[in-house]
Amino acid sequence: MTSAGVPQGGWLPAQPSAAPTDTRERVLSTAYDLFSRRSIRDVGVNELIETSGVAKSTFYRHFPSKDDLVLAVLALRDKVWFAEIIAEAQRRGVTPEEELLAFFDVFADRLGSGGYRSNMLITVLMEMGPDHPLGRASVEYLARIREHVRALAEEAGLERCDLFARAWHLLLKGSIISAMEGDRDATELAKQMATDLIERHRRFMP
Repeated sequence: MTSAGVPQGGWLPAQPSAAPTDTRERVLSTAYDLFSRRSIRDVGVNELIETSGVAKSTFYRHFPSKDDLVLAVLALRDKVWFAEIIAEAQRRGVTPEEELLAFFDVFADRLGSGGYRSNMLITVLMEMGPDHPLGRASVEYLARIREHVRALAEEAGLERCDLFARAWHLLLKGSIISAMEGDRDATELAKQMATDLIERHRRFMP
């Protein structure tokens, strides 16, 4: 599954065949690729400028600081997740419960294709900490995922939807970390556990 304008990386669509013509988008595309494969601190501004092929003054005109660029990258990552990953889960799941479980299948497919390297939101949060502006942004985007899950749980008629969303999110994030450790069966195990979780929160009508 691909999406034009966004470079390849862990849990990302494939790199477009043609480089973005807009200068800002070219810098953003380059940074997206580099930050998806390496830590924020490991990628310097000079490398970003050189790899993007722009002048330093042009770079800073679009992104006054490195943090501004990373925030834009995180926003793009969030956009990709909702535009592509959620859409794929919706295609695979006819009911809200099926959609909740389909997320794990989508993750498993990406892992099986070798396209999974890291999850940017989690790695940025772990690297920068929750009190840093970049860490706070990651927390907010992760919360958006959890809120989507809570809404699906409500549609499915599950009980204690807030608690369900927290537990489901724990399973997803746990499978991500395990996959980063090399466990290629992590998403399947997480899906099995998510199935049990749905059963525990199902609202049985008399």
